[in-house]
Amino acid sequence: MKLLVDKTKFLKSWTLAERGAGHRSAISVLSGVKCEASQDGVYLEATDLKTSISCLADGVEIVSEGSVIFPVKIIGEFFKKLSGESFTIEVEKGKATIVAGKSIYSFSTYPVSEFPKLPAAENGQPFFTTFAGDLKRVLEEGTFSGSPGEEFPQYLSAGLIKTGEDRVRVVSTDGRRLSLSQGMVTVEGEGDQVLLPLAGLRELQRALAPEESENEIRIVKDDAQVYFLTEKMEFSVRRVESRFPPYEKVLTSDRTSWFSVDRERFIEALERAEVVVRDFSRMVVLILSPGGVLKIQAKAPEVGEAFEEISGECDGEPLKIAFNVKYLLEGLRALHGTVAHLSFNGPNGQMTLSRPREDSFMYVLMPITLPEEDSTEDIE
Repeated sequence: MKLLVDKTKFLKSWTLAERGAGHRSAISVLSGVKCEASQDGVYLEATDLKTSISCLADGVEIVSEGSVIFPVKIIGEFFKKLSGESFTIEVEKGKATIVAGKSIYSFSTYPVSEFPKLPAAENGQPFFTTFAGDLKRVLEEGTFSGSPGEEFPQYLSAGLIKTGEDRVRVVSTDGRRLSLSQGMVTVEGEGDQVLLPLAGLRELQRALAPEESENEIRIVKDDAQVYFLTEKMEFSVRRVESRFPPYEKVLTSDRTSWFSVDRERFIEALERAEVVVRDFSRMVVLILSPGGVLKIQAKAPEVGEAFEEISGECDGEPLKIAFNVKYLLEGLRALHGTVAHLSFNGPNGQMTLSRPREDSFMYVLMPITLPEEDSTEDIE
């Protein structure tokens, strides 16, 4: 196999593929990227056995066909550090030779025969079709509430993707909070639902390039995998065999107080408050005065105190309520939009974060219980 490579174009495809490799796997071949050159083009493949990716490499001219597995740790790093705008790769008898200008480098490769066969979407059933940018939004907004580790029950580290009536809904929870995002899609056949690991869905988000947001993406499923297909990429995620809880029970329209605020200003104020409490309780107190302002308080012994006021549209009953500032910030950062709308159901009830007058995003967060002597202090 021999290839002529445009470094800049190739590295975009290579970076996409190498993230899908099993870097921590005890099976050495999984820490490599398979490169196959044929009359169909040059395809890069990688897998950690939970997620798999196959993508068409840009910026490559085929001199002679063949296949090879490049170790990511050595050759992948070398690709990025090569000088010049182009180089050649030639593979023969388990050795890869890279020529860049007058420099020549030689590396060992992994046996192609040891690379596992990747799952394929050929026999899958249509699920839904949407645009890459829309899918990325609902994944970003709907998956951040879950636990990224290997949690039990399994649904805590997974995201639910559910279709019905030309809509897709993405939901996740860690048991203390819940995020939900939905959007319009083209549903193929009857509505259905799948549960996918958050780690795989977050890799998929990174694979969806911003410049390709208007490109169509087709989602196909079988009993074991869900496949995300674009013109140049096939990304598969292994399904989780678990049952997501009946989350609809925590979605309520009940509210006693509500507040609409500029999202960026609120984030900036909370970030300043977080500096005070991040190594202590991580608790911030919000005080709402109908027709007035939102007050933010944070304090930590031996560190200091923070107090801020933010103007916005506030209505309902006076309220003093506390939250984990990290969780509150994660919800605000995930929300796509300039205005954040917060609804409260009393000092001990849940808060719901959304876009004003929309139901396409909801973030449900439970408050921290304040000591009785602090729960009414400073409320006007």
